[in-house]
Amino acid sequence: MLQAEISNPPAKQRLGKLDVLRGVALVAMATYHTGWDFEFFGYLEPGTTGQGPWKLYARIIASTFLVLVGFSLVLAHGRGIRWRPFGVRLAQVIVAAMVITLVTWFATPESFVFFGILHEIAVASGLGLLFLRLPAMVIAIAAVAVIAAPHYLIAPAFDAPVFWPLGLSEIIVRSNDYVPIFPWFGAVLAGMALAKLMHQFGAMQLLAGNIVPSWLDRALRFIGRHSLAFYLIHQPLLISCVFLIAHVLPPAVTPPEEIFGQACVRSCEIDNETAFCERFCDCVISQSKTRGVFDDAFAGRRDQNDPEMQEIAGLCTEQSVPQ
Repeated sequence: MLQAEISNPPAKQRLGKLDVLRGVALVAMATYHTGWDFEFFGYLEPGTTGQGPWKLYARIIASTFLVLVGFSLVLAHGRGIRWRPFGVRLAQVIVAAMVITLVTWFATPESFVFFGILHEIAVASGLGLLFLRLPAMVIAIAAVAVIAAPHYLIAPAFDAPVFWPLGLSEIIVRSNDYVPIFPWFGAVLAGMALAKLMHQFGAMQLLAGNIVPSWLDRALRFIGRHSLAFYLIHQPLLISCVFLIAHVLPPAVTPPEEIFGQACVRSCEIDNETAFCERFCDCVISQSKTRGVFDDAFAGRRDQNDPEMQEIAGLCTEQSVPQ
């Protein structure tokens, strides 16, 4: 996504396969966002694109983008930082990230994008400069450490919102696109290490030439070379199309209680029997409606860390255990 992002090497021959790979990743991202849009308008169950194969698909796409960021950073600045093009492109990414934050703040304030893929790319591009002169093996070790960091550095000290971009808080952070520094900067470092290894072994020419039919190659290269513009434009177009579809063929309306109950049972069944989970979730819905907090719980404004929801969960646990 977003070429070094997004600068190209001062080389005579452009590495066409790299543009094609970037284009493929962008098309994949558009397909994921199409699924997200259909979920947002009620055609898919809430949470569908945030779990299972959809979640894995999203992580593969994000990882690919960030590996390409690191790879392109080495190509563009490995022989010396070209400050002017780097600064111009970084400023473009920062402005785009701020636009995404503002738009999502107004559209979905309860889960707006405060540190998404563009924010990560902006920060990672700057941090990546610190690793440009290091050997590939050292960068690879740093990549592993950054990716593993959330498994051993998570602590309550990082629960304050100011630390959320680090990705090390114990609480669940709600956002439509959350790509924190840990572990995702590790993917950028992995891309840098890969680029340095390919330079070292003279393998960069493997990325030259075509790998798909010429008509498709031209289309994917065009998308890859204009990745930031594609990223900013595609989602408004997609969501507008789904919006029109929803007016012509509106989705079936499922009662909030049923949606909440299904999600509750699925989550509960991970560690408990189905019969218990059904009783427990029915109780949670009943108690939260009685106390007037169901709408907040359904909208995500109250989660399992909320004191009143914890009280309801405790009460319903006691009532749901067979006597």
